[in-house]
Amino acid sequence: MAYAIFKTGGKQYKVAAGDVIEVEKLDIEAGTVHSFSEVLLVSNGDDIKLADALVGGEVVAEVVAQIKADKVLAYRYKRRKGYHRTVGHRRKLTQLKITSIPA
Repeated sequence: MAYAIFKTGGKQYKVAAGDVIEVEKLDIEAGTVHSFSEVLLVSNGDDIKLADALVGGEVVAEVVAQIKADKVLAYRYKRRKGYHRTVGHRRKLTQLKITSIPA
């Protein structure tokens, strides 16, 4: 089974063709095709190629949707002071469907 490791948004992702992953928000509209050129490794069975051997290799993905992750709550509390505060946030994510990986 062929897979690739590429980098986007400061994180690395291991993907195969047909995978749907969620990455940090990219400013790309849903339905468009985007290629990631920062490929770190490609494996096709026993054949492993590292980044320096992959000249011009790109992972191609289709943007499925722009979504928000589940809410993450943080509760701040100071004992005996009557202080408590609930804060939270929702990360913005981009769903990608991997269409092809470099050979």
